[in-house]
Amino acid sequence: MRGYTDDKEAYLKRLRRIEGQVRGLHRMVENDEYCIDVLTQISAATKALQAVAIGLLDEHLKHCVASAITDGAESAPDKIREATDAIARLVRS
Repeated sequence: MRGYTDDKEAYLKRLRRIEGQVRGLHRMVENDEYCIDVLTQISAATKALQAVAIGLLDEHLKHCVASAITDGAESAPDKIREATDAIARLVRS
């Protein structure tokens, strides 16, 4: 079971909404919409993806990392490193 399993439907709903935003962006470019309007929508889609990423990271920390530490699992340092690497990727993007 993954940390986000309990909220899986909510994540899928958000991702479907983002998918719709991206399709809308495609239409905007096809229709030669004003560039600032396209950029505004790109910013909204980016923020939405970042919110999903932060939620998944939060679930990973609460579930996977915390469980590994609480259980004294040998994988705990690996789970912490995975989370740190994921945070680094999010910060760079």
